Amino acid sequence: MPAKSKAQQKAAGAALAAKRGDMKKGELKGASKSMEKSMTEKELEEMASTKRKGKKEHVSKS
Repeated sequence: MPAKSKAQQKAAGAALAAKRGDMKKGELKGASKSMEKSMTEKELEEMASTKRKGKKEHVSKS
C-alpha cells in the first residue's frame, strides 16, 4: 500500500529503521510507533518507498 502523504511516508521510514535496528524503538513517537508494531517490514518498505512527487504534506482524516 503506497503512502497517501509525505507525513505518512516519513512515519513509515522511521518505523522501518526501528524494525531493522538502525534506530531505537523508544525514539519512535505517534504514528511511527504504532506502524512499527502493526506492520511487517515489507509493508513498511513499500510505504516508505512511495514517490513523493504530487503528495500532500498531510491528508485530512475525513
